[in-house]
Amino acid sequence: MLETILLGIGMVLVIEGLVFALAPSRLDELLRVLTQIPLDTRRLIGLGAIAIGAVLVSWAVSLGG
Repeated sequence: MLETILLGIGMVLVIEGLVFALAPSRLDELLRVLTQIPLDTRRLIGLGAIAIGAVLVSWAVSLGG
């Protein structure tokens, strides 16, 4: 279980780091766009991402174990 958590955190950091390293100007544009999206919509997007992430982690654990 700890291996899965560390793997997940590591993957997130790699992907986030790539965005900052390879496309910092696009990140500025993305932040401007995000501020135009209503707060409730951003919250729903976040909850959807959590749900999809939980399903993917569950599948990964079941495939590995």
